[in-house]
Amino acid sequence: MPKPNGFAYTATASGTVHITNHNRPATTLNGSRAARFLEEVTAGDPQLVMARWTGTYKHGNERTARNHPRNRR
Repeated sequence: MPKPNGFAYTATASGTVHITNHNRPATTLNGSRAARFLEEVTAGDPQLVMARWTGTYKHGNERTARNHPRNRR
């Protein structure tokens, strides 16, 4: 499975974190969630952390599921 890519984040002075995916807004974190995200993104793989926090993580089976006979309508 390929690693996620295309994520970026911007932390503001007010404590807000904006996460984008391929230059499109994905999510905004405020307060304690933003602080936990910043701790986690510095400790681990930033792309993987941002994919998990935004819920924009592809599992690799989307095309297979779409083409399954049960899902054709």
